[in-house]
Amino acid sequence: MFDTLGLALVIGVGGTALLDLWNWLLNKSIGQPLPPWHLVGRWFSGLPKGRLVHRQGIASSPAIGGELAIGWIMHYVVGVSFALALLLVWGDGWALAPTFGPALIVGLVTVGAGWFILQPGMGVGVACSGAPNPSLARMNNVVGHIVFALGMYLAARLITAG
Repeated sequence: MFDTLGLALVIGVGGTALLDLWNWLLNKSIGQPLPPWHLVGRWFSGLPKGRLVHRQGIASSPAIGGELAIGWIMHYVVGVSFALALLLVWGDGWALAPTFGPALIVGLVTVGAGWFILQPGMGVGVACSGAPNPSLARMNNVVGHIVFALGMYLAARLITAG
């Protein structure tokens, strides 16, 4: 029915979409700010120019045309990439008989990408150490990636149901 890339696309988009729904629900219910996808787009836009780290904080870097769209696109590209990693480690067979464990492992391991690559690169420090409330930010990162894992698992379940 699907090849590995097709499975990764469906599973990654499903996981990422559930994470976006989660963030929207937190925003509407308790006022938690939505992720700054424009700043993520600004960060990704700097990578081809060799700019990995914005030491003064990404918000002080000049805006880039289309940064919001770039941020949203890269958010989903990264989600699909993490789903592809799941399938490369556990095989396409996982998508045909999904269990939550592998998705949870990938979800938790991917917290490290944010803590040790994205957040330092955006000037927030390792594991949000420079955030106004680092402990809350870290908890939100972990919970968000668990929600992403749940979304990957549920998307794989939908594939098997269809």
